[in-house]
Amino acid sequence: MDYARQIQEIVKYFINGEKNIEDFKIGVEFEHFIVDKDSLRTISYYGENGIGETLHELEKGGWTGSYEGEYILGLKKGNKTITLEPGSQFELSIEAKVNIKELEREYLGFLNEIVPILHKKNQGLMAVSYHPETKIDDIKLLPKERYDIMFNYFKTKGKYAHNMMKGTGALQIAIDYKSEEDYRRKFRVANGLSPVLYALFDNGFYFEGEKWNKYNLRTDIWNNCDNDRSGVVQHALDNDYGYKKYAEYILNSPPILIIKDNEVIPTGERKVKEIFDPENYKKEELEHLLTMFFPDVRTKGFIEIRMMDSVPYPLSFAAVALIKGIFYDEENLNKVYDYIKYITIHDVNKSKEDIMENGLKGRLNDKTVLEIGKWLVELAQQGLDKEEAKYLLPLEGMIISETNPYGITEEKSELGKKAALNWCLLNNNIEVI
Repeated sequence: MDYARQIQEIVKYFINGEKNIEDFKIGVEFEHFIVDKDSLRTISYYGENGIGETLHELEKGGWTGSYEGEYILGLKKGNKTITLEPGSQFELSIEAKVNIKELEREYLGFLNEIVPILHKKNQGLMAVSYHPETKIDDIKLLPKERYDIMFNYFKTKGKYAHNMMKGTGALQIAIDYKSEEDYRRKFRVANGLSPVLYALFDNGFYFEGEKWNKYNLRTDIWNNCDNDRSGVVQHALDNDYGYKKYAEYILNSPPILIIKDNEVIPTGERKVKEIFDPENYKKEELEHLLTMFFPDVRTKGFIEIRMMDSVPYPLSFAAVALIKGIFYDEENLNKVYDYIKYITIHDVNKSKEDIMENGLKGRLNDKTVLEIGKWLVELAQQGLDKEEAKYLLPLEGMIISETNPYGITEEKSELGKKAALNWCLLNNNIEVI
């Protein structure tokens, strides 16, 4: 394979992702668990009242189903796409929008459809970091060829690789960039803030049915997943990090599997540079390769910020507002860049260890993550218009109280797990304006 040409083709893809400022949008993916309301145990994909049945009910309501063989594994309707993660985590992706209000309208519309269906089965949609009750070995893998290959591949990787696949829930936010220099700054800022975003949205109080004995469960799971494709991308905090270096990161790592002419092909430990043919590929095949890596911050023709736990509405939209207020206001971006430009990957990794031991009191260099979080919220308030700044209120309230989702659940935990997590169960009694 022509390595220089491989780099050229991937870089060209990133260049094609550049947007004019007036066209900047923000995208979001929400992962949820479907649980029995009484026991909080997982609802399987299979069988009567299973998640597969729920997908069919939504299909009858106007969603278009996507299938693998006889199994319905996803849905699409307008600007919304539903997919299932390996442990049947229920993910909603909303097409990127200019305004947060548009995203919220789509999300609440989704709740208005899914919650009544689940309610009839005594099931609920829950937004947490990790499945609260069912143990990982008891969660059945989704009937999808790609997931079978990944499951077998991860058997030789980190101790929590299968926990990542079947047991975790996340909130992922995508932002645009206008040029390689804009990309470089945003990518570096997002990586530099990684421990802060992990800690502010830490929603992992329970692990394998029991109280987690530290903080920031998500951080520990990703630290023990697969170093080839998770954590902070090597050199991401270098001054000259740009499209080429991200392309090299992809090319020098194993993709687990590729899709060629609609066929799923396992690739084992072979690296992308041994497989990717820059002379003969389809755009969708390259896009698939980019999705097979799961770092804290990912590049896919946009920048995807991936370190936040799944959190319930409206806190989820506070996260969207925080990211928009920091990254889409030039003055704020400059201020945060000036703060993180001396932070190294060593600093970030050290901070991750600290937040697992000390939560919001953990430090990123000279400040606690709580102090940095407070500053970021203040900046975001200044970077958003009055209407969008209101979305920050749930996050602002937590920071004033010096807590986070983990702390909210911990405070309620003496009441029992069901009562402690009730605030993470989503409902549809919110009016869509």
